[in-house]
Amino acid sequence: MEDVRSAADGTAAEVVIPVNGAALAAHLAIPPKATGVVVFVHGSGSSRHSPRNQYVATLLRDAGLGTLLFDLLNEAEENDRGNVFDIGLLAGRLGQVLAWLRARPEARGLPVGLFGASTGAAAALWAASNADADVAAVVSRGGRPDLAGGHLAAVRAPTLLIVGGLDHAVLDLNRHAAAQLTCEHVIEIVPGATHLFQEPGTLQQAAVLARDWLAHHVR
Repeated sequence: MEDVRSAADGTAAEVVIPVNGAALAAHLAIPPKATGVVVFVHGSGSSRHSPRNQYVATLLRDAGLGTLLFDLLNEAEENDRGNVFDIGLLAGRLGQVLAWLRARPEARGLPVGLFGASTGAAAALWAASNADADVAAVVSRGGRPDLAGGHLAAVRAPTLLIVGGLDHAVLDLNRHAAAQLTCEHVIEIVPGATHLFQEPGTLQQAAVLARDWLAHHVR
């Protein structure tokens, strides 16, 4: 499908990504001389318009990375809550989006990183576990990597798990998932943060951690 709107220099575009008959709205922004592209994999109840993800995306672009923010499910699909937690479905769809991205002229040849939140983090890790995924790095923010299950051991991309210090249940799940990872991985705990990093300064801390990890590995 054609771009809805493109910037004059070709570095930014509102696009629609076709996947198995569905049409996924997306925003693709690749700054000049980008060293890589980061694909955002949103969790339940979020979208490409999420202020939290938009904030992280801005930091990444300032660091010289392109960004792709898209909706994993269209509006009709989101109404079925089973789709939101169908990690296999989400990971398969993400794989198609990655193939679409790599075929774009402005992204061709650039390494790709994944930034996942909530169930999107599980989909990112599941997709990264595929032998032909060629993912340079993964970041999970407040994610549920445990939902990737047996696919965790096959992930080869360096993985950063960011969790709020007050998000106790999710922190335990992240520690359990980290124990199954065989790739380079780190758990970073943001003190005083709950699941959505709404406390003053906590989102900024998480965003900087994500930026530094991705800027280091996605190049």
